[in-house]
Amino acid sequence: MAGKIHVKVLRQQSGDAQPYWETFTIDYKPNLNVISALMEIRKRPINEAGQEVDPPTWDAACLEEVCGSCTMNVNGMVRQACTALIEDVAEQRGHDYYVTLEPMKKYPLVRDLQVDRSKMFENLIKVKAWVPIDGSYDLGMAPPQDDHIRQLRYALSRCMTCGCCMEACPQINERSEFVGPAALGQALLFNLHPVGKALEGERMEYLTGEEGITNCGNAQNCVKICPKGVPLTQAIAQLNRDTTVYKLKRWMGLTG
Repeated sequence: MAGKIHVKVLRQQSGDAQPYWETFTIDYKPNLNVISALMEIRKRPINEAGQEVDPPTWDAACLEEVCGSCTMNVNGMVRQACTALIEDVAEQRGHDYYVTLEPMKKYPLVRDLQVDRSKMFENLIKVKAWVPIDGSYDLGMAPPQDDHIRQLRYALSRCMTCGCCMEACPQINERSEFVGPAALGQALLFNLHPVGKALEGERMEYLTGEEGITNCGNAQNCVKICPKGVPLTQAIAQLNRDTTVYKLKRWMGLTG
């Protein structure tokens, strides 16, 4: 017997509008992910009351867990909607599947399931998450690097700025200016880079400030929820040591 998929969406026309719930029902198909279910709803946006409405809006691009744009709360857990298979994430009752979709809560709402993640990219600017160069000419061979550092750098570079860690972090709230785990991981990534290390002092000044690493409560939600397995708690632990050494050197007048 063919079942149905019931998709309950928290809808809101804008950040200032009143939120409301709306449920859509589509025919069950095997191996649908959340994005595919939303696309089926978009083809025929009729809610369970039989009313034709505007289809829900969401963000998506690559559909292969690389761009990070389709992050949303799926049945109460923040994750990528493109890799959230209905069979895995929905509650099954008989032949039917039930899934609830909500936008992330830690970012300004645009509409329905869309949020503005500009805060994450602004945080990357704050920690100077880049390699400084003064031209595109050949700089020659890079210096050799310890293989353990290379492996850590690769793991940190897998961050796709999806926002899951920020959403799961209890320290990210309206009372805190904490820059968040994603930016901390990227700060360490570029501190470990042979050329990016040139900005290490500026990064450390920021990370020892009001928005920096002392605001981390070590809840470790970030590393549990990260879809790419970025070693965020390892990075935070390393930065805790590095910033302590930096502050001692600064106190002793040993920093430039």
